[in-house]
Amino acid sequence: MEVLTISKQELQINEEIRDKEVLVIDADGTKLGVLSAKEAQKIAYDKDLDLVKIAPQATPPVCRIMDYGKYLFEQTKREKEARKNQKAVSIKEIRMFSTIDTHDFETKVNQAVKFLQGGDKLKVSVRFRKRAIAHPQLGEELLGRFKDAVSAVGTVEKPAKMEGRSIVMFVSPKSGK
Repeated sequence: MEVLTISKQELQINEEIRDKEVLVIDADGTKLGVLSAKEAQKIAYDKDLDLVKIAPQATPPVCRIMDYGKYLFEQTKREKEARKNQKAVSIKEIRMFSTIDTHDFETKVNQAVKFLQGGDKLKVSVRFRKRAIAHPQLGEELLGRFKDAVSAVGTVEKPAKMEGRSIVMFVSPKSGK
């Protein structure tokens, strides 16, 4: 059986269908031809199924004979499965100071690589303490080194930007895994 994706608001079933003539498709997918809506409903009732208008914009409108309850159940099941397979992307933050030591910097880079490989986005911020704010080029230089260090697993989404007493940059994981 083919997969139908129709929004629930569009569907008209059984007596709600008021068209004179409709193109009817049987439950197994065969076309029964153009029939009056009453004849199509009678065929559907004889088979103990529902008549569902699946293409109201067509001329004549297309109706299908199907088990509407089963169709709705399968539709909600597919939607639930699709939601289950979605991964919510979280944003992890890595904070550094403009006067960070080399080993501490390497530790932050390793942590960032781990986050990016896990599929998370990163917010990397360099904070300035006291009079270090007078030298923002040190923070930009640090973020440049950081960007080069994680370039194998991540790409810069938003470049470095000064926000208050810190410089912030956003990095997202590379899509080609």
